[in-house]
Amino acid sequence: MDLPYRPNVGALLFNPAGLVLVARRADLPNAEGAPGGWQLPQGGMDPGEDPAVAVFRELEEEVGTAHAEIMAEHPEWLTYDLPPELLGKALGGKYRGQTQKWFALRFLGTDADIRLDLDPHPEFDAWRWAPLAELPALAVPFKLAIYTVLARDFARFATP
Repeated sequence: MDLPYRPNVGALLFNPAGLVLVARRADLPNAEGAPGGWQLPQGGMDPGEDPAVAVFRELEEEVGTAHAEIMAEHPEWLTYDLPPELLGKALGGKYRGQTQKWFALRFLGTDADIRLDLDPHPEFDAWRWAPLAELPALAVPFKLAIYTVLARDFARFATP
């Protein structure tokens, strides 16, 4: 495979109760319980962009708020490959998958600060707070390993 990995950042946004924000993909409105229907906010990095800057930009673009502070940065870049049926289609057809820098963030706002309607083409149409341990069950198979690592490595933040 000659295609590169897309540099990406992801956010585990923890509320004061220790729950993490998950959002339902707008392109999968009927996937309420299906793996991949709900996911963590994440997005591509601009060339030369610092990952810590990118994660706040992505939070604001995807969930309408950057009222947060970084508690931890995962020490490794976590990478996944797209399954064969998505190669050449997903991610603009230009990437084989993504290499991701993940952050645990403390949410400093209120639920009213989360606004999915600010972007003219929203990625998500619903959101909720979920237990961190639920993440692996939400993941599409090709992201399962990453969501499992995140649930394990950021478990210390999943407490009130």
